[in-house]
Amino acid sequence: MKRQAGHEIEKLIQLLARLPGLGPRSARRAVLHLIKNREKLMDPLTVALEDARDTVSVCHECGNVDSCNPCTICADPRRDRSMICVVEEVGDVWALERANAWSGLYHVLGGTLTALGGVTPDDLSIGQLLSRAGNGTVKEVVLATNATVDGQTTAHYITERLKEQGLATSRLAHGVPVGGELDYLDEGTLTQAIRARRPF
Repeated sequence: MKRQAGHEIEKLIQLLARLPGLGPRSARRAVLHLIKNREKLMDPLTVALEDARDTVSVCHECGNVDSCNPCTICADPRRDRSMICVVEEVGDVWALERANAWSGLYHVLGGTLTALGGVTPDDLSIGQLLSRAGNGTVKEVVLATNATVDGQTTAHYITERLKEQGLATSRLAHGVPVGGELDYLDEGTLTQAIRARRPF
């Protein structure tokens, strides 16, 4: 007879399996690891999850998540408030911050426009972006949406709306990554790299 894990363990596996990148098998391994390391991992994780639930919120200015509102980035007086970098998700903010690549402010859209998924401008924080960009302080909006069809569509839509306000927009360059070898790149990346070439 096939033995099942206890109800509490199965519930934990099912909850972890809902996380992006974790399927049922990975969730089982994670749960077993947590149980084996209860004092070192499970107890501190429980406390950290409760703390995050009670303190983390979405920044009312940019859409980032932080334990303060406005977030640490928006509240930082050293940030260049004349530039806003528009990204799809909070993870994109974290990636740019890790790279120490941006000194301005951010705006998180919460996704991209997609006809198939039924996502319209009203479903994203585009209206809030237009209000922020039109406050008289912002001089440039950098569109850092992903180089996908939906990302490009979203960037084009926002550009058209910002043009109505007379604001300068720019797009992140896409092409050959640092250290990349041409033979390993896909055709779309190579084509974009050729089109975005610049004097040497």
